[in-house]
Amino acid sequence: MGSTPEPLMDHTLLHAPLGQSVQYPTEYDAGLLFPIARAEARREIGIADNALPFIGWDLWNAYEMSWLNLKGLPQVGILRVRVRCDSSNIIESKSFKLYLNSFNQSRFANQQDVMRLLARDLTHAAAGEVDLHMIDPNKFDQEPLKEFEGIDLDKQDIEIEQYQTDSTLLKLSMNQTSGPVTEQFYSRLLKSNCPVTGQPDWACVQIKYTGKQIDPAGLLKYIVSFRMHNGFHENCVERIFTDITRFCAPESLSVFARYTRRGGLDINPWRATPGMPSPQWSRSARQ
Repeated sequence: MGSTPEPLMDHTLLHAPLGQSVQYPTEYDAGLLFPIARAEARREIGIADNALPFIGWDLWNAYEMSWLNLKGLPQVGILRVRVRCDSSNIIESKSFKLYLNSFNQSRFANQQDVMRLLARDLTHAAAGEVDLHMIDPNKFDQEPLKEFEGIDLDKQDIEIEQYQTDSTLLKLSMNQTSGPVTEQFYSRLLKSNCPVTGQPDWACVQIKYTGKQIDPAGLLKYIVSFRMHNGFHENCVERIFTDITRFCAPESLSVFARYTRRGGLDINPWRATPGMPSPQWSRSARQ
């Protein structure tokens, strides 16, 4: 049994609201957003921020979005925010929650005014392209609920000993075919920890690839090895993409993680080889 690691805190996070006691805002405040540069975490795994080996986005779902109309009547919706992976920053999650809560007691003439503010503030914080969509209550029942498809890695009867990230667990299969294969795996056993608070982050991850066959046992062991790893959602998915690329050299690769919501927000990063189609959104039962 490994010991629980101490939460890590980068100097850029010393003034972030995550892990600190804060007062919830009572009026709209764009200054609550706390951006974190993607570049530092990427350098740690050998990615040059100006030469990304992948395409992708981070899809946020905000289930507690609310504001007041001009008569003071609360309005609600589900806010969906898609931040491109080539934006300069991620947005620290608690700051995002506080920012969205600052709308709760603020009055707006209509939903369009709310969306204009959201688009302006989030684009500025991410320093990159952001796409937003508000789902109205009369369409809540149209939200898809669907689990990942493919080969369930978790059904393997294997022994696990490593709970700190270990890319050397990734291996090619001993039973290679004469040509490349196309496979689709998923696992519900991806778990990492917040690098500031040490709180657990749970996810289901789907991996699609074409190339030499990847050993499924090694892939599952690798996914489980994140269990005591400290890293933001986006960084974990980029590490998985980078490690599989480095050790298995697939012709094409897609890594998509759907994280369980925390504080009314879920984060769903997707990274893929350029040219691969973007996955269609559907929520898992754990979200």
